[in-house]
Amino acid sequence: MSIVHNFNAGPSILPKEVFEQAAQAVLNYNNTGLSILEIGHRTSTFQAVMDEAQALVKELMKLDADHEVLFLHGGASTQFMQVPMNLLDDKETAAYADTGVWGIKAIKEAKLFGKVDVVCTGKESNYSTIPKDFAVPNDAKYFHITTNNTIYGTQWHTIPKTSNVLVADMSSDILSRVLDFNAFDLIYAGAQKNMGPAGVNLVVVNKNILGKVKRAIPTIMDYRNHIKEGSMLNTPPVFSIYVCMLTLRWLKAKGGVAAIEKLNDAKAALLYKEIDENPLFTGTANKEDRSKMNVCFVMNDPSLEEAFLAHTKQLNIVGIKGHRLVGGFRASIYNALPISSVEVLVDAMKSFKG
Repeated sequence: MSIVHNFNAGPSILPKEVFEQAAQAVLNYNNTGLSILEIGHRTSTFQAVMDEAQALVKELMKLDADHEVLFLHGGASTQFMQVPMNLLDDKETAAYADTGVWGIKAIKEAKLFGKVDVVCTGKESNYSTIPKDFAVPNDAKYFHITTNNTIYGTQWHTIPKTSNVLVADMSSDILSRVLDFNAFDLIYAGAQKNMGPAGVNLVVVNKNILGKVKRAIPTIMDYRNHIKEGSMLNTPPVFSIYVCMLTLRWLKAKGGVAAIEKLNDAKAALLYKEIDENPLFTGTANKEDRSKMNVCFVMNDPSLEEAFLAHTKQLNIVGIKGHRLVGGFRASIYNALPISSVEVLVDAMKSFKG
């Protein structure tokens, strides 16, 4: 079978060895004679998976004792409501950064639970920039950012310093670069880009920020209940968590977050260099705000787009068509994508004659 170069934005590429191990586990998990799909979630067999997955997150993020690790159902979209439900009373205000579609969706849900102050926005630049000059009110219950924007190809390279509780949607750049993860009071990330398959959501939460709201929180939506039950309040997405564990093992074996950041930097530098030097293409994000996970660009002659897509298809390059809202092209270069695939895409850009 020929190699496919997978630039899909999500669900996205995962390490080949993870697929191989997961495939074997579907047939026979650790020689138990049972599939990973059918083992009981309250057995010691699966408890070991959960324990290792949580421990690997804590190790890779260098988390302190106040931060709890949860694996929950649903993607980031569920967290758009679960965050304010747990943190924001109806007469209180939360601060949000509007850096694109996912920030807008989070803002919409937060307004169901309290007041929202949109303290900065990239709307005027069509979200090609990350806002720089803004202030977060001291009385804001928390400040929410989306660290990386898949659709527009922008990323917060400097995390705002604030005295407020800091909340971040890291779905598309989780564990891709070194950060002080303890500086965040709540992190959430859909797994289907850098950590595993769709169907599970990572939540890292400082337990000290919980239990402050007056409202009654439904049992399944209260982070404290999930912490108490070790992410087993209800039947967890067993297979998705298992694949996350395998991917976290892979990341640790690669040298951890610092090592993968160097590889990600190299991939991004290679692709952006070609975009900037090739007269056929133009990058859409402000250079200082460019994402190292989602590289967005357009053709200077839009009439050539279909021909370029056909050219890349012949080279087994998939997933580079831009999001339907913005068009153009988007190459997602997540942790598991090898630099050799970026080299193939760059060669395709060089060889395309229009």
